[in-house]
Amino acid sequence: MGLYKYIKVEIDRHICKVVLARPEKRNAFTPTMVNEINHVFQKVNGDDAIKVVLIEAEGPVFCAGMDLKTFEDAGVDEVNPTIINENISLGEVFERLYKPSIAIVEGNVIAGGFLIALGCTYVFATPDVKFRLPELDLGIFPFQVMASLLKIMSEKQVLQLCLDTGYFDFERARNLGLVDGILDKKELDVLIGSFENRSVRALKEGIKSLRAIKSIPAQDQFTYLKEVLDNLKRG
Repeated sequence: MGLYKYIKVEIDRHICKVVLARPEKRNAFTPTMVNEINHVFQKVNGDDAIKVVLIEAEGPVFCAGMDLKTFEDAGVDEVNPTIINENISLGEVFERLYKPSIAIVEGNVIAGGFLIALGCTYVFATPDVKFRLPELDLGIFPFQVMASLLKIMSEKQVLQLCLDTGYFDFERARNLGLVDGILDKKELDVLIGSFENRSVRALKEGIKSLRAIKSIPAQDQFTYLKEVLDNLKRG
């Protein structure tokens, strides 16, 4: 897919690989880059041949977060005229993806880059990778990242992490639930291959349902999920 300015996309069998391709800016994302990722994800949702998405990055930094200049002045960003451009957050883009996703992290994750890692189903990283939320040092706060962090840790832990602007290492990231394990290419290939023969409809409905039950009252959740299961069995 040669439609994009800031990402590269490769389809191979049941796999869609998305590569952040702005290494000269440490893969900091712009509104256009966010929309390009969203465009790919919506194509993935509609393609029953694709069952898993891989997220990788070019250069020594996985993602340095938001390119603040492009969000403050839209004229600085380079709009992609071949796609629909929405005012959408990166966190919401990942919420709209209904296929399993795997982040392959071989460079540091900074600020809004957490949204990518936290948006993925699995995160595997090399042991030398470091993580940082520097927003307070810049006079702002990691507002969007907070919402994603609350999926994996307590409110107290979220606040403590947001208040600590220093780098932390792989082991702390794994203990916090940000990382699932060390990147091992053989084990990764096994995981990716495990999705090949899965029912794509079951994958999509399962992920959609998991997202949906958050807004459904507790007393109604099992009724909702039974309806989803019945519809799935009916085909």
